Amino acid sequence: MNIQIFGTKKCNDTKKAERFFKERGIKYQFIDMKEKGMSKGEFTSVAQANGGLENMINQNCKDKDLLALIKYIAEEDKLAKVLENPQVIKTPVVRNGRQSTLGYQPEVWKGWK
Repeated sequence: MNIQIFGTKKCNDTKKAERFFKERGIKYQFIDMKEKGMSKGEFTSVAQANGGLENMINQNCKDKDLLALIKYIAEEDKLAKVLENPQVIKTPVVRNGRQSTLGYQPEVWKGWK
């Protein structure tokens, strides 16, 4: 397995995801989205695995103005705006090759080989 966890150090679900893999002795790479966001390719791959860009957006994000902007800007501009503002992406984003999840989903991770 080649696990990548995209999240923030303050996110409780990200911490729980790290603990899940650590307890099972599974190596993972943590990417802090405050320091280094996702590349366009990474984001597109994860979005496809999780049902599209809309599913990637955390509707509970604190920045309501930014959420409204992303909701109403032109489709072709949404991706760039989300990549510029990784705080609106649901975390953790956990990747294993082409497989990917949003949020804390240990039941899915248990089935990964």
